[in-house]
Amino acid sequence: MKRKAYSKQFKEEVVRTMETGDKSPALLARELGVRRNQLYKWQKQVRLKGASAFPGPGMPSRDALTEVEQLRRKVAILEEENQILKKAELYFTANPE
Repeated sequence: MKRKAYSKQFKEEVVRTMETGDKSPALLARELGVRRNQLYKWQKQVRLKGASAFPGPGMPSRDALTEVEQLRRKVAILEEENQILKKAELYFTANPE
């Protein structure tokens, strides 16, 4: 089972909603599909660290990850092709026929 990753904005909005008291944490957790104790952890982080509670933008989306993976594969292929071309250049310059 994969861990769910939530963005910084999502966490901040959830904590704001908890702070306003419009909905109980239990109801909010059920609606969002998040464990109630996780909401309390986020709230505690905000109280202790303030605006720097959730550094970074959060986990990238699956689409962004697949794009990064595709680009990494392309880079690996291009680097391999580059090495082959360098070896071919050395061979042909050493053995001009």
